[in-house]
Amino acid sequence: MRVLGIETSCDETGVAIADSEHGLMANALFSQVAEHAEYGGVVPELASRDHVRKLVPLLKEALAEARSKPEDIDAIAYTAGPGLMGALLVGASFARSLAYGWGCNALPVHHLEGHLLVPLLDSSDIQFPFTALLVSGGHTQLFAVNGLGDYTLLGESLDDAAGEAFDKTAKLLGLAYPGGPVLAKLADSGRPGAYKFPRPMTDRPGLDFSFSGLKTHARTTIQQAGLTEQQPGNEQARADIAHAFQAAVVDTLQIKCKRAMQQTGHKQLVVAGGVGANRQLREQFQEWANGVGLEVAYPRIDLCTDNGAMIAYAGLRRLDAGLAEPTDLGIQARARWPLANSSSN
Repeated sequence: MRVLGIETSCDETGVAIADSEHGLMANALFSQVAEHAEYGGVVPELASRDHVRKLVPLLKEALAEARSKPEDIDAIAYTAGPGLMGALLVGASFARSLAYGWGCNALPVHHLEGHLLVPLLDSSDIQFPFTALLVSGGHTQLFAVNGLGDYTLLGESLDDAAGEAFDKTAKLLGLAYPGGPVLAKLADSGRPGAYKFPRPMTDRPGLDFSFSGLKTHARTTIQQAGLTEQQPGNEQARADIAHAFQAAVVDTLQIKCKRAMQQTGHKQLVVAGGVGANRQLREQFQEWANGVGLEVAYPRIDLCTDNGAMIAYAGLRRLDAGLAEPTDLGIQARARWPLANSSSN
């Protein structure tokens, strides 16, 4: 089976091809970061327009890289949600039209399912059931993954997602957009213990998260240090605050994951999403896992953020498992769509 995947949920346009025998054959991606940087965040209308401009060139690039022709494609998987509605409709319309023209099936895929499954693309050792942490700019959630399409929500952020808190704190520190990766790099030169940040909601039972208060604590600390977005000031103080903030987020995620693993009894943890690329998180989680005999899997770095490969792979897994039933020509797009026990059809 060979599946073409299309991702247009936000500000990355991705087109990829995955094959049952040959794995990931092509992964063409365009990031809109430079265009949105001057606005300090994603502008939905600009994102939709850029998807329209980039989909055809990326499709040609992916087909050439995979040395594939339209008749080689068995199905076209596309992100049906959650995401920006305009951006989703661009990808869904393109996928449906292409599938109709090529005479193959179109498969709506849940964006978060793509993130959750893509670590399995390069790691055949990960088997159902396992526990998953989805941690990105829009989502921070813990799931018990019982099988393909069978996901039980264990806990989630009650306000800001971890990645969102990273970006907002970076902006408070006067860092460039997108701020999360820049803050993480700055944190490398910070001094441990220079500032103490709380580990929110770890002093009470449960698996839910909250990062809004941590962001507020960062704002207060930045103000007390005499730093502003316009006048960043002392570079070492900024690095120290970035270090303390990152340590608090990583510790909080780890504490909740420990609880989740104890609750599920699973021996494998999958960490997916953009924040899963954070070096400090990977090192700290790996040290913990090695110490207690657990296995932690991540996507490779280039597959942590949004991409077409994760959609192609999720579509392929569903197709191989017989979960992708033929669909009509209707376009599915949902700005909000809970993953727990969802069906992508």
